[in-house]
This record gives sequence, C-alpha cells and structure tokens, in this order.
Amino acid sequence: MNERKTLSDAQRRALLSSPAGWLACGFGSGLAPIAQGTFGSLAAILPWLLLRHASLPLNLLVIAVGFAIGVWACDISGRLLGVDDHRSLVWDEFIGQWIALLPALLAPWWAVFLGFALFRLFDVWKPWPIGWLDRHLKGGLGVMIDDVIAGIFAAIVLWLVLRVS
Repeated sequence: MNERKTLSDAQRRALLSSPAGWLACGFGSGLAPIAQGTFGSLAAILPWLLLRHASLPLNLLVIAVGFAIGVWACDISGRLLGVDDHRSLVWDEFIGQWIALLPALLAPWWAVFLGFALFRLFDVWKPWPIGWLDRHLKGGLGVMIDDVIAGIFAAIVLWLVLRVS
C-alpha cells in the first residue's frame, strides 16, 4: 500500500478523532476515494458562499486565520500519518480556493465556476514557484503555501477576466 495515496483504517480513525485531523482533511472531504484535492476545493465553496456576503477585510481575516490554523493542523496531521503532504489533507485547498474566489465577491455567479477551475488548474499544474515550494518546504507550512500561491495566481487571472468582461 502506498501511504501517499491510500489511508489505512487506523490512519482514517486517527485523523477523524483529532480536531487537527478533522480540519486538515477538510471536514472529511479529503477522505474521498479519488480526486481529494478537487473534492476539498468543492467543499470549500460551501462556507465561501457565506463569506461572499462579508466584506473584503473580513474575508482576508478569515483567510489569514484559516492559513495559520491550517499550518498547525496540517503539521500535526502529517506527523500523525507519517507523510508530510498526504493527499487527504485538503485544508490547503480550502484556503487556496477562498483566495482564488476573492475577485468573485462582487461578480456574477459564473465567476465562482471560473475561480474554481482556475484554482484547480494552478494547483495541479504547479508552475514556478508553486512546484518549487511544493518540493522544498515541508511540514504544515509546506502543505499550505503552494496552494496559497496557486490561489493568488488564480485570483489574478480571474480578476483580469472580470475586468475585460
């Protein structure tokens, strides 16, 4: 069994019994049998729908606090699993997706779909410096930072698309 890909029953129970693990696996969305990052990104849209009605400063505060808590939760969960960035740890997708959707706060509904697609594109493609950060930073910060940058890239492209549409 490849620990990077598949969780044992004991690992799954350990994640779900810990507040850090529960958060790091995106309230269970990271436990999907396939495409955990996509499921985590989709799950992130649900709380974002509430954030969409909040101010930009409040959104930025939620993202900053979520990032800090995510570094802690993903660090603990990675040590628990014995894998720094296990695919079931998707809290980084939540934060990256929320960043990607910042330009969609006051935009038409289709911007949410485009923001989701752009974030997934940058998260999977990992252009520089995303890929470099993903390979070189370890622990909770390493789990979180590449998705933050992917979210920023997606937000910039989404903002540009919204400006010209």
